[in-house]
Amino acid sequence: MQYTISATAFFAILIVIRLRRRTEARRRTDEAFTVFAAVVFGVLIAATTWGHTILQLVGIAVEATH
Repeated sequence: MQYTISATAFFAILIVIRLRRRTEARRRTDEAFTVFAAVVFGVLIAATTWGHTILQLVGIAVEATH
């Protein structure tokens, strides 16, 4: 049996693990890597149907606040 994981799922897990750490314990390079991972996750998820759904929900929330 072989297990596979997509790059999007990998970055999502990585971001959750990185953000659970205490803020005081982070260095500038740790913060930069977390931001980089979040940007890569955003790029990977943007083309999926889940990404389009999130974009629509954010658009609805923005219109509701105006």
